Amino acid sequence: MTQADHPDYYAPLPATAGGPAAGPYWTPPPANDPLGPGSGRTRPRRRGRVGSGLAALGAFLAKYGVLLAKLKYAGLVISMLVSVAAYALLWGWSFAAGFVALLFVHEAGHWVEMRRQRIPASKPMFIPFLGAIISMRGMPVNAYQEARVALAGPATGTAASVLVALWAAHTGSAFLQALAFVGFFLNLFNLLPALPLDGGRAVGALHPAIWLAGLAGLVAFELWRPSPVVPIIIILGGVELLRRWRNRNSPAARTYYSLTRSQRTAVAVAYLGLVALTIYGAHATYVLRHVG
Repeated sequence: MTQADHPDYYAPLPATAGGPAAGPYWTPPPANDPLGPGSGRTRPRRRGRVGSGLAALGAFLAKYGVLLAKLKYAGLVISMLVSVAAYALLWGWSFAAGFVALLFVHEAGHWVEMRRQRIPASKPMFIPFLGAIISMRGMPVNAYQEARVALAGPATGTAASVLVALWAAHTGSAFLQALAFVGFFLNLFNLLPALPLDGGRAVGALHPAIWLAGLAGLVAFELWRPSPVVPIIIILGGVELLRRWRNRNSPAARTYYSLTRSQRTAVAVAYLGLVALTIYGAHATYVLRHVG
């Protein structure tokens, strides 16, 4: 397949902040919650605290921006700081930092696997309220290699969520439990078998018809829990699905998707195993919170 026929980016976590996880039916607890349910008091506004935090971030970038610009990982560090500041507007600084850390672990899984597969790639770049991306500067050899790269992100992200969940169980921290839930949920959502999500890139090694089911699932999800981000995924996924479908009978595409039975089995086992683990993890760490 040509570069034009195969998008050069992975967008593993596009609907986690402004989308499903940030909906009114679930909100993560603040790091310090002195006001319990039924306290009868109104929680003070955080505008002043957020404004002070943004001012501190601006001062940091003003002081060290030139130094960061000379570093090899400047873009990564700056985009992470900006994302933390953006998510802090919704959840507070502590939860925002933990959330971005989980995103980083997920992206690191993709990046490390690309290096192992000798696929040139950029370093992760974080986009507030959309997640993060890694630009591929080379093509996978076949759909099996693409699936391995795609599943590496959810695998490392889920492993990090398991560690946070165990930490929460050990300490009894509701904050850590909520953070673990977000980790499981965002990796589960990203495993939906729809392009351009990781799940969609993985199931391409199994059968292209699964993409249609995944796209229909996204549409149903949007109707059930409307999100400003999911429609973007649907549009991008529809365009990519159409592009791949049109080129499905080309010699390059036939070679790309020609895999052995053992390769397809390995992808299926890994994919279904991750889906089962993230569903169980999200169920085990979910805490119902009444808002208002």
